Amino acid sequence: MKKVILLVATIATLGFISCNNAQKNAEKVKQDSIAEAARLDSIAKVQADSIRAAIEAAAAITDTLEQAVEEAVPAVKE
Repeated sequence: MKKVILLVATIATLGFISCNNAQKNAEKVKQDSIAEAARLDSIAKVQADSIRAAIEAAAAITDTLEQAVEEAVPAVKE
């Protein structure tokens, strides 16, 4: 009878240890997921900023070209 009680106690202890490890693993997975989401958000922000800067640069080039054309066109008509 003592062996049966010892066996049940051992199995219960192993069960508690197993559940505790599963909870720790689940928390780690959750933290990893949050970190990955933050990393992807950061990458998306950098990409958006880069695209915005390229658009602004293209607009500045367009303005410069338009000014050059406006200055050149009256000179041609004269």
